[in-house]
Amino acid sequence: MQEFLRAVDGLPLIAKVILCIPVLDIFYGICRVVKGITKGDVLWIVLGVLTVFPGAFFIWILDLIWVLLKGHGLLLGESYLG
Repeated sequence: MQEFLRAVDGLPLIAKVILCIPVLDIFYGICRVVKGITKGDVLWIVLGVLTVFPGAFFIWILDLIWVLLKGHGLLLGESYLG
């Protein structure tokens, strides 16, 4: 799973921005759940699940901002908001 997260992090910026489109943003939610599983942190998993289902309608805006400013989706950095 760690290789999957490295592959997502290695995508070009345009691909990351395309994945921020509202319907495709579920991909970043799945990445957040995978990150929680690899870290063994329940809070990461809960936040990931909340961004997949109920948060999928508004979280794409935050993901777009995070990708443009920091180069990765929300909650996909080393810290919770990093």
